[in-house]
Amino acid sequence: MRDPSPEFLTHRPDRRKLDLPPPDALAAAHSATLREQIIARIAGAGGSISFADYLEAALYTPGLGYYMAGQKRFGVGGDFITAPEMGSVLATVLARWLQAYSSLMDGLLEFGGGSGALAQQLRTLLPSLPYAFLERSADLAAQQAKAAPQARILQRLPRAWRGVLLAHEVLDALPFVVVEWDGAQLWERRVGVQDGDFCWTLAPLATELAAVLHPYVHKWPAPYVTEIRPLAESWLEAAAASLTEGAIVIIDYGQESGEYYHPQRRQGSLRAYYRHRVLDDPFFWPGLCDLTADVDFGALRRAASHLGLRERWYGPLARFLVEGGLAEVYPQLAAGRDERGLLALHNEIKRLTLPQEMGESFKVLLLEKDSPQMTRE
Repeated sequence: MRDPSPEFLTHRPDRRKLDLPPPDALAAAHSATLREQIIARIAGAGGSISFADYLEAALYTPGLGYYMAGQKRFGVGGDFITAPEMGSVLATVLARWLQAYSSLMDGLLEFGGGSGALAQQLRTLLPSLPYAFLERSADLAAQQAKAAPQARILQRLPRAWRGVLLAHEVLDALPFVVVEWDGAQLWERRVGVQDGDFCWTLAPLATELAAVLHPYVHKWPAPYVTEIRPLAESWLEAAAASLTEGAIVIIDYGQESGEYYHPQRRQGSLRAYYRHRVLDDPFFWPGLCDLTADVDFGALRRAASHLGLRERWYGPLARFLVEGGLAEVYPQLAAGRDERGLLALHNEIKRLTLPQEMGESFKVLLLEKDSPQMTRE
């Protein structure tokens, strides 16, 4: 889970590279190659592409995109730290929630999976639960195979799955549309090129996307920037179609729609992560920065109700951990630790539960389909 409070840098030209550790020569050349490919794509498209297309290229271009190349992304030496890299608190509590579905034959399918750390921990806690990854990055798939050697790695979503579909920090990295309100009209922020550098350019927002914002736009100050995530709802639709029995578990940072589109959130949530710094410049070193934005959980919950999914649990991560038995598993987590180990465990729990850390900014949504009521030990 990405730390919401590292150093923040702005897009102002005089600060754009201030205090940022530069990439090595190979990484810089890698980024330059991707940059030229995206510029050529923009030229071929008539001068601009959607930000969704830019993000898709920056993150997922084979061999060059952030998640498709070989650089270190997770942990102290990468760009951000996720919960499994901190320790096993999340996995230990999550395993208790997953016990209700352990009898379903297909087991657990994790979308993405990052370094495989969460899978490794869950496999230790639930060794009889079959495990699989759905991963489009060959580099990350190799890491996952090493971390969880008994897990299967799939290339496409199965037609039918009886078990659990897990998306831990997946939806935030799906391509999305960036929107700007000027006080009179909604615009789509697209990506163009000016003086050899990427820049924003505006085009009228599609009618069907503008309709999503109609309940909120009349309250916004101008200018106001936000995001819309149609692909997140499409992802949920595909997951619901695949799931025949079991649960979908979504863990990510985000808000309900009313908070997501609140007037005070006038700069949106688009950001880049580079060497544990947060930037609001999404064009910085393409291919070397993670790009992300918050998830509209209100939209997901509304979509789930139309897809025949039953909402079993929804709320902030801190409550998910407490209600899932954090106090009960604490002795197990603390067993055998020395003073330094206990300090690390306590710091991990604080980061996952405190409101100013991850406890409120991350949400958990647990959806069921034709499965028994969840029980916990």
